[in-house]
Amino acid sequence: MPTSSIRGKSLKAVAYDIAEGYIAVNPLFLKPLDTDSLTGLYHEIMQTQIMIRGEKFVVSDTQAIRWRNVRLQRLHSALMIIKNFARERRIILV
Repeated sequence: MPTSSIRGKSLKAVAYDIAEGYIAVNPLFLKPLDTDSLTGLYHEIMQTQIMIRGEKFVVSDTQAIRWRNVRLQRLHSALMIIKNFARERRIILV
């Protein structure tokens, strides 16, 4: 399976950019993507969530906890937007 890219970036890089807040996921961003790219981005975002959840952090560092949660929230929001976008276009995200 060839690796897909969005705007010249790998899907993994796009998922990290979403987590960091550099890319906002909305229907206009998703519209030019084909089915394979959309499915690949969906899976890559899920993998990025798993990676962020697995990162170690100091329990007493509230700033680090907050930053971790903000990144997870951005990824979760992106997943919900992609799910709704795919459902409207009858694309199955397996």
